[in-house]
Amino acid sequence: MLQYSVLASGSTGNAIYIGTERHHFLIDAGLSGKKVEDALSKIGIGISEINGVFITHEHDDHVKGIGVLARKYKIPVYANSNTLDSLPKSVGAIEESLIHRIDTGSILEFGPLAIESFPISHDAKEPVGYVFYRDKYKVSLVTDLGYVSSKIKEKIKGSDALIFEANHDIEMLRVSSYPWSIKQRILSDVGHLSNEAAGEALAEIITNNTQQVLLAHLSKENNLPELAHLAVRNILEDHGITDKDIHLLRTYFDKPTDLYRLESHSNRSLILK
Repeated sequence: MLQYSVLASGSTGNAIYIGTERHHFLIDAGLSGKKVEDALSKIGIGISEINGVFITHEHDDHVKGIGVLARKYKIPVYANSNTLDSLPKSVGAIEESLIHRIDTGSILEFGPLAIESFPISHDAKEPVGYVFYRDKYKVSLVTDLGYVSSKIKEKIKGSDALIFEANHDIEMLRVSSYPWSIKQRILSDVGHLSNEAAGEALAEIITNNTQQVLLAHLSKENNLPELAHLAVRNILEDHGITDKDIHLLRTYFDKPTDLYRLESHSNRSLILK
């Protein structure tokens, strides 16, 4: 069994839970420690059960609560050295024994659960995505990237579930009140994926194994959940991928998604709430 929930997603803070019967992990903790704890409790996971937090990159909306969680609950922190060395001062000191420096591309194993990092394109020191493997199950996490390279597509192809960025609607961003420099950054190859870019990439990544896509890191100012869903769905349908093939779901900036579980049934995994 492999289970997961997006606890919060967006520019105001990001955190994801993923685990098995015995091992429980966070990916990022861009909320206060209290908010992370509350979100976990809503999906039935106690903060004391968390075995570690993996960091994708050092931006505040991904690491805000990591220092508190590490100090208060002695939760180990996993990330590459460039990310760890670039954490903002607001994170505070973390006990050295809790810090685990991992090479990008390495695979860590915790019982039957394997966690693999891979490089992505974003304006951070050494940003990564993650793939989680449990037996035949595969869940991939990719947010905060300016474009989806062929290597990324190959790495996450065949996932049973994808947590995938659909950050902005291009026209909403262009007419927004953001300074032009910020708009350029978001639209660049080290920025964020638009709804259309997400849809086109997903059309190449989704296979017969893929049952669920959670659209993540939506901008509050430059996107709408309904707009992201419609744009991605329309592109997938243009490529022959319909609602009968996958479940296209949203995430939230202020509450967790359901806790989803990949379970075995008739030689095919099922995603259950």
